[in-house]
Amino acid sequence: MLQDLLNTEIVAGQTLADMLTIEFLLAVTGSVLGAILLLLAGLIIGGWAARRIRALGERHARLDNTLFNFLGNLARYTILAFTVLIVLNTVGIRTTSLVAAIGAAGLAIGLALQGTLSNVAAGVMIILFRPIKNGDFVQVAGQMGTVKDISLNYTELADLSNVQIIIPNSEVWGNVITNYSIYPTRRAEWTFGVGYGADLKTAERVIRDTIMADERSHTDPAPFIQVNNLNDSSVDFLVRVWVDAADYFQYQADMKRKVKEALDAEGVEIPFPARTIYMASDNGDADAEVSEGKPRRQLDGEDEGKEPGTSAA
Repeated sequence: MLQDLLNTEIVAGQTLADMLTIEFLLAVTGSVLGAILLLLAGLIIGGWAARRIRALGERHARLDNTLFNFLGNLARYTILAFTVLIVLNTVGIRTTSLVAAIGAAGLAIGLALQGTLSNVAAGVMIILFRPIKNGDFVQVAGQMGTVKDISLNYTELADLSNVQIIIPNSEVWGNVITNYSIYPTRRAEWTFGVGYGADLKTAERVIRDTIMADERSHTDPAPFIQVNNLNDSSVDFLVRVWVDAADYFQYQADMKRKVKEALDAEGVEIPFPARTIYMASDNGDADAEVSEGKPRRQLDGEDEGKEPGTSAA
């Protein structure tokens, strides 16, 4: 029984007895040890390459860490994949058919996971081309917030209420991205209305002095303060001033209040819309009532241009 087992052909005309020789066992042991050493070397080299690439991104403040983390992982897994192929060749396994089988399996998996893979592909594009990065304040896919993390599958935002928002990368890459943090300065804009009876030179001086007295206001480019519109009940000043992007929102709110208080202190009228309503009484006299609302108009059911209190023919 044992003799029959030892004489059993295993592979390439070799029997089990032939494989149990010292020479064969030493050769197999050498191949296994060589494969293990190659695998360990691949792991060490891959980890070293990934760390070096990540350190390059951390060493320079202008470089995006997200991009270099991705490149580090890509380098590591590429080295490991080549190492595995070399190991398989070392132990005598033909890798040509194996690679073909892996390719066929990858195709089948790709068809089954089209949505997920589209997010991964979009994540790679976002990381490589960097339209947004961690810390940017953006509006994308109808959501506004600060970018907290960009992974291969999704982008994480924190909105103005510090609520987490997860957006699939395919929606990020396939939509318009508004990045409020990309440039160091922004232009703030207001419209301030004064009454028709106000001194426009005084109003312009008060607006200019109030806004430019704030240390956050930039003098270069020069501010724009001009009469822009003759409204129904006001003369409108269009004001545009440059400011650091980090100060933009608070600066806009502060200037609205400061300009209002300064105009009040100078006695410059800030009008509000008014409506005059003419109503006909039973004896034919016209009574007038004034209320807040739209600009003055006649509302007695008559056509425009008729005298108040008259009735339609």
